[in-house]
Amino acid sequence: MPGSRLTHEDRRRIAGWLADGLPYSEMARRLDRPTSTVTREVDRNGGPERYRADEAAAATRQRAGRLGKPSPRPAALRGFEERFTEMMVRTGLPRMPARVLASLLTSDDARLPAADLVRRLGVSPASVSKSVAYLADLRLIRRERDTSGRREYYAVDDDAWHQACRRQVEVCHLWAGAAMEGAEVLDGSAAATRLSAMSTYFDHVGHDLADAAERWRGVLSREFRL
Repeated sequence: MPGSRLTHEDRRRIAGWLADGLPYSEMARRLDRPTSTVTREVDRNGGPERYRADEAAAATRQRAGRLGKPSPRPAALRGFEERFTEMMVRTGLPRMPARVLASLLTSDDARLPAADLVRRLGVSPASVSKSVAYLADLRLIRRERDTSGRREYYAVDDDAWHQACRRQVEVCHLWAGAAMEGAEVLDGSAAATRLSAMSTYFDHVGHDLADAAERWRGVLSREFRL
């Protein structure tokens, strides 16, 4: 049985497991600790949605009468990142990918090494990697390596929003095509009429979105020199 105090690595693992939705009992089993230890640790350090490994460690040191390490980021920035993350979660993005995207967008060059994201978010490398894969699939970020090829970075391109819109255009066209196929199979029925209207809707929305994405890409490129 480990000692009574959680280590910094324990806290990083807890943060990653919270992001993955693991129950407290399973976290405790993996740490070989009582479930009450994990529950108390999370509850006294912001709860499951606000728990941060670095901040939990600092708060524990302060409670023990030792000076905690100050956060390298201003409180105003941390607050904005949390509010920005909550907005993205409310609009459908999973929490961990939202936290990764918020961190990248608030860095000066929208680019961070994988290790920096792990430290900054206080989660496991696996949690960051899964979030990066999710965001890359949405075409919001990309992976790259330094000139040595040893260090991996994650970055948000200036063209990311255009690429994300293009993906939505493809989704609209897929829905339009599938609905039209169903209308043809069910020709003459009420369901065929419904599917035909659905196909027309997605076809027009897809074309309008594609046109708007191209137009505003050009406007913003000129205005902001992207």
